[in-house]
Amino acid sequence: MEVPLLVNDFLARAIKLYGPKEALVDGDKRFTYAQYGARCYKFAHALKNLGVGKGDRVAILSPNSHHFMEAFYATGAIGAVLVPINYRLIASDFEFIGNHSGAKVFLVDSDLTEVMDTLRSKLPTVQHYIVARFGNAGLPPGWLDWEALIQGLPTTPPPDPGLKESDLYSINYTSGTTARPKGVMITHRNSYINAYNFIAHLRINHHDVEMWTLPMFHANGWGGPFALTAMGAKHVVLRRVVGADMYRLIENEKVTFACMAPAVLAAILDYPDKDKHKITTRPRFTIAGAPPPQRFVERLEKELGWEFMQIYGLTETSPILTVAEVKPHLNVQGNDVYRLKARAGHDAVGVDIRVFGANDEEVPWDDTAIGEVAARSNVVFEGYWQQPEETAKAIRNGYFFTGDLATVNSDGYINIVDRAKDVIISGGENISSIEVEDVLYKHPSVLEAAVIGVPSEKWGETVMGLVVLREGKTATEKEFIDFCRDNMAHFKVPTGVRFVDALPRTATGKLKKFELREEFWAGVARRVN
Repeated sequence: MEVPLLVNDFLARAIKLYGPKEALVDGDKRFTYAQYGARCYKFAHALKNLGVGKGDRVAILSPNSHHFMEAFYATGAIGAVLVPINYRLIASDFEFIGNHSGAKVFLVDSDLTEVMDTLRSKLPTVQHYIVARFGNAGLPPGWLDWEALIQGLPTTPPPDPGLKESDLYSINYTSGTTARPKGVMITHRNSYINAYNFIAHLRINHHDVEMWTLPMFHANGWGGPFALTAMGAKHVVLRRVVGADMYRLIENEKVTFACMAPAVLAAILDYPDKDKHKITTRPRFTIAGAPPPQRFVERLEKELGWEFMQIYGLTETSPILTVAEVKPHLNVQGNDVYRLKARAGHDAVGVDIRVFGANDEEVPWDDTAIGEVAARSNVVFEGYWQQPEETAKAIRNGYFFTGDLATVNSDGYINIVDRAKDVIISGGENISSIEVEDVLYKHPSVLEAAVIGVPSEKWGETVMGLVVLREGKTATEKEFIDFCRDNMAHFKVPTGVRFVDALPRTATGKLKKFELREEFWAGVARRVN
């Protein structure tokens, strides 16, 4: 017997086995799995009534919310393709993604309706705009009310759309390693297998309570909506990352699990009033998206007595590829435990990780030779939406080449040492150095510009601009930072700008960014994961 692997199965299982159990907490709203499932199915019927069907793209622009959680299963139930968008981007990015994906519907949080209204004339494929969370502000003109749409609709699944496991579940746009993000096509099978790895390696069970610090647009929340739901665990929604709010939720909701970037972990570790909270659980904190300092691992486990877990993956891999668990036969002790946990780790179940050097030959396991990380697995994406050339570049000889450079130690644990494409990962967000350079070049005083990542204990790394001024021109660091802030998403803005007389280049004129980074990273192990 062969049954297709569809993410819809996870919600059906939770409703069947955990119907009366609390499933989701969002502020003062609480839903059991029966209630959550009913809302998902009602919204699926609402979308179907608007003419949305199998293969249609449904974009969502929102911070974390119960509506976002409902969208994960409502779209899947009718075979539509969810397009989660990073709400921290700027209007032109929303426009690009909406048009590139060919979105038919936009689901938008009430805080973001004004910016979307400025784009309506530029989004010819969008037929409906649906607003969530508008509360007491009233329904904006031209918007459909999410809550009104679902009133009186069936609480049972819509008719079977005839899905195959190879059908697309979502298109997740990267933050961009070039000037424009790429649409990563994730199938039902990709998400399903990733959920199994999530459950196995992160030890998810029905006693777990997850605090959603991770943005839900991020690679489908690393698989949390699927893994946690499948096992009947509880989702606790966090709209904004605030230390006091996180500790309050950990204390009151008995949080046992959370996924986050190092910047969020820093906010937890540095929260000044942590001792005022009575924490009765021992949460497991999973970190990915940026390199965590080893000191963070030690502080979490020694000072708080909680557990640190490191994974590595990309949007293109659904995303889990490796896990940095300490294998018992290694007999690792003391500081070596924290050092090992801070590495990217070893292959997850069903994943074949290789590090290829010159001539596509595997590098030796000596933790010195550097090569590019490649993966073969059922979690590897279908390809880039409408970009077959980019897909062909990434998937070669049966492996997906990540663009990350790494070493491998004698026990098979990889350690990411650099990015082949000079992408900067700050607080878990991918930032294209090329994109920031393009903005700097718009300033009339700039002759040349280069952008690199420099070490940051809080963010992993932050953006640094190096600028050669035009002859006779003057400018200040603040002027350039303000200029960038006015022309791009704020999380991409340089935190520092240095003025230099010249930039190092190769004989063919290419920037030698590795030379620019040397000064800043001297004595610091630069790991990007």
